[in-house]
Amino acid sequence: QVQLVESGGGLVQAGGSLRLSCAASGRSFTRYAMGWFRQAPGKERESVAAINWNSVTTYYADSVKGRFTISRDNAKTTVYLQMNSLKPEDTAIYYCAARDWRIAHTAKEYPYWGQGTQVTVSS
Repeated sequence: QVQLVESGGGLVQAGGSLRLSCAASGRSFTRYAMGWFRQAPGKERESVAAINWNSVTTYYADSVKGRFTISRDNAKTTVYLQMNSLKPEDTAIYYCAARDWRIAHTAKEYPYWGQGTQVTVSS
Protein backbone atom coordinates (compact mmCIF):
# COMPACT_ATOMS: atom_id res chain seq x y z
CA GLN A 1 0.00 0.00 0.00
CA VAL A 2 1.04 3.57 -0.64
CA GLN A 3 -0.67 6.76 0.48
CA LEU A 4 -0.60 9.81 -1.75
CA VAL A 5 -1.21 13.46 -0.89
CA GLU A 6 -1.27 16.16 -3.55
CA SER A 7 -0.61 19.85 -3.02
CA GLY A 8 0.16 22.96 -5.01
CA GLY A 9 -3.08 23.59 -6.82
CA GLY A 10 -4.70 26.99 -7.03
CA LEU A 11 -5.96 29.80 -9.21
CA VAL A 12 -3.66 31.17 -11.89
CA GLN A 13 -4.06 33.36 -14.96
CA ALA A 14 -3.62 31.97 -18.43
CA GLY A 15 0.06 31.81 -19.32
CA GLY A 16 1.07 31.33 -15.72
CA SER A 17 2.71 28.41 -13.96
CA LEU A 18 2.05 26.06 -11.08
CA ARG A 19 3.97 23.18 -9.58
CA LEU A 20 2.03 20.29 -8.14
CA SER A 21 3.57 17.95 -5.60
CA CYS A 22 2.52 14.47 -4.56
CA ALA A 23 4.00 13.12 -1.34
CA ALA A 24 3.98 9.36 -0.97
CA SER A 25 4.19 7.29 2.16
CA GLY A 26 4.00 3.61 2.87
CA ARG A 27 5.81 0.92 0.96
CA SER A 28 9.02 1.50 -0.95
CA PHE A 29 8.51 4.45 -3.27
CA THR A 30 10.91 3.18 -5.89
CA ARG A 31 8.70 0.18 -6.72
CA TYR A 32 6.06 2.52 -8.11
CA ALA A 33 5.53 4.16 -11.43
CA MET A 34 3.73 7.45 -10.86
CA GLY A 35 1.14 9.24 -12.89
CA TRP A 36 -0.70 12.53 -12.95
CA PHE A 37 -4.30 12.58 -14.13
CA ARG A 38 -6.91 15.27 -14.35
CA GLN A 39 -10.66 15.42 -14.45
CA ALA A 40 -12.70 18.39 -15.54
CA PRO A 41 -16.42 18.69 -14.74
CA GLY A 42 -18.48 16.40 -16.93
CA LYS A 43 -15.43 14.74 -18.43
CA GLU A 44 -13.63 11.48 -17.89
CA ARG A 45 -10.41 11.30 -15.96
CA GLU A 46 -7.51 11.58 -18.37
CA SER A 47 -3.83 10.84 -18.17
CA VAL A 48 -1.57 13.89 -18.16
CA ALA A 49 1.90 12.49 -17.51
CA ALA A 50 3.67 9.49 -16.04
CA ILE A 51 7.16 8.56 -14.92
CA ASN A 52 8.82 5.27 -14.16
CA TRP A 53 10.69 4.45 -10.98
CA ASN A 54 14.10 5.80 -12.01
CA SER A 55 12.89 8.69 -14.19
CA VAL A 56 14.28 7.12 -17.35
CA THR A 57 10.90 6.78 -18.99
CA THR A 58 8.25 9.50 -19.09
CA TYR A 59 4.95 9.93 -20.86
CA TYR A 60 2.97 13.05 -21.70
CA ALA A 61 -0.44 13.56 -23.18
CA ASP A 62 -0.29 15.44 -26.47
CA SER A 63 -2.26 18.29 -24.95
CA VAL A 64 0.50 19.07 -22.42
CA LYS A 65 3.69 18.20 -24.29
CA GLY A 66 6.18 21.02 -24.17
CA ARG A 67 4.31 22.75 -21.33
CA PHE A 68 4.25 20.24 -18.46
CA THR A 69 7.16 18.36 -16.91
CA ILE A 70 6.90 15.39 -14.58
CA SER A 71 9.74 14.57 -12.23
CA ARG A 72 10.34 12.63 -9.04
CA ASP A 73 12.67 12.74 -6.09
CA ASN A 74 12.94 9.23 -4.69
CA ALA A 75 14.84 10.41 -1.62
CA LYS A 76 11.91 12.69 -0.77
CA THR A 77 9.30 10.16 -1.99
CA THR A 78 7.67 12.93 -3.97
CA VAL A 79 6.59 13.34 -7.57
CA TYR A 80 6.10 16.74 -9.18
CA LEU A 81 4.24 18.20 -12.10
CA GLN A 82 5.60 21.51 -13.33
CA MET A 83 2.93 23.21 -15.39
CA ASN A 84 3.88 26.18 -17.58
CA SER A 85 1.98 28.22 -20.14
CA LEU A 86 -1.28 27.20 -18.52
CA LYS A 87 -4.49 27.47 -20.50
CA PRO A 88 -8.11 27.69 -19.35
CA GLU A 89 -8.66 24.19 -20.72
CA ASP A 90 -6.14 22.90 -18.17
CA THR A 91 -8.69 23.66 -15.44
CA ALA A 92 -9.46 20.42 -13.60
CA ILE A 93 -8.90 18.46 -10.45
CA TYR A 94 -5.44 16.93 -10.70
CA TYR A 95 -4.79 13.54 -9.18
CA CYS A 96 -1.61 11.69 -8.39
CA ALA A 97 -1.62 7.92 -8.85
CA ALA A 98 0.73 4.99 -8.34
CA ARG A 99 1.08 1.50 -9.71
CA ASP A 100 3.64 -1.23 -9.39
CA TRP A 101 6.70 -0.93 -11.57
CA ARG A 102 5.67 0.06 -15.12
CA ILE A 103 4.11 3.20 -16.53
CA ALA A 104 0.52 2.91 -17.68
CA HIS A 105 -1.66 5.42 -19.47
CA THR A 106 -5.17 4.73 -18.27
CA ALA A 107 -6.75 5.43 -14.91
CA LYS A 108 -8.01 1.89 -14.46
CA GLU A 109 -4.43 0.61 -14.40
CA TYR A 110 -3.54 2.63 -11.29
CA PRO A 111 -4.76 1.17 -7.98
CA TYR A 112 -3.54 3.93 -5.67
CA TRP A 113 -4.83 7.50 -5.76
CA GLY A 114 -4.55 10.77 -3.92
CA GLN A 115 -7.48 12.99 -3.06
CA GLY A 116 -6.81 15.51 -5.80
CA THR A 117 -5.97 19.19 -5.96
CA GLN A 118 -7.93 21.83 -7.86
CA VAL A 119 -6.24 23.81 -10.63
CA THR A 120 -8.17 26.72 -12.08
CA VAL A 121 -6.82 28.77 -14.98
CA SER A 122 -8.58 32.03 -15.70
CA SER A 123 -8.63 33.64 -19.12
